[in-house]
Amino acid sequence: MVEPFLGTWKLVSSENFEDYMKELGMSSEARNVAGLVKPSVTISVNGDVVSIRTDSPFKNTSISFKLAEEFEELTADNRKVKSTITLDSGSMIQVQKWPGKETTIKRQIVDGKMVVECTMNNVVSTRVYEKV
Repeated sequence: MVEPFLGTWKLVSSENFEDYMKELGMSSEARNVAGLVKPSVTISVNGDVVSIRTDSPFKNTSISFKLAEEFEELTADNRKVKSTITLDSGSMIQVQKWPGKETTIKRQIVDGKMVVECTMNNVVSTRVYEKV
């Protein structure tokens, strides 16, 4: 279930995020700002509704959803996407779709840390968060 993900997490390392943001189609200005940010992520659950809140000095975002149910999401970089989040073998897998494009965000708990793999086409970024 989602229990291992619950709590507040702080970004401690990030690999290949610039290339991932480029693949998403973000402007160089937006990539420069986003690349400097060390966001915190808070994951909570209320009944069957899961919430993920991302806080940073530049922008805060929040989504609430039911597992395996598609929902509309406005991403931090202002993409309007349709997202579906499922649990599979202990991983929380989010698929974002928008016209002609798709990206996958896979969250998993590894050695007490939340490892987030962002994949679009052949570009993979790995971001590691520690529990606060």
